[in-house]
Amino acid sequence: MLTYQLLHPEILRALGEGGHGAQVLIADGNYPLATRSHPQAHRVYLNLAPDLLTVTDVLKVLVEAIPIEAAHVMRPDTGDEPSIFADFRQLMPGIELQPLQRFAFYDAARSPDLVLAIATGERRTYANILLTIGVVQPQ
Repeated sequence: MLTYQLLHPEILRALGEGGHGAQVLIADGNYPLATRSHPQAHRVYLNLAPDLLTVTDVLKVLVEAIPIEAAHVMRPDTGDEPSIFADFRQLMPGIELQPLQRFAFYDAARSPDLVLAIATGERRTYANILLTIGVVQPQ
């Protein structure tokens, strides 16, 4: 048994196969994961029911498991900032959110750098985040 929070074997495998520069998509319940993520990425479906699990539930665990170098978010065409962005900032202090319009975000998520795509039951719209894995510094 592992002694840290992240226990999901498929997620652990994908993160282990990724490295510096690899990307992880955490998608809301509306995201078209099958068509808007790279076909070689590991896909994990955690969308058991509406709001089980949420994007922020998954992010809370991942920020403890991987170094995060960058975070891209999906911005509505109106330019308004979704309320979940404040939650992202709280969970990742010091990481600036890099907004992309919807289709630019979809293109980024189809990059061969995407190692893992996670579907959630998140009902908030524009609650998608694309994380870039950073470097583990020597001690």
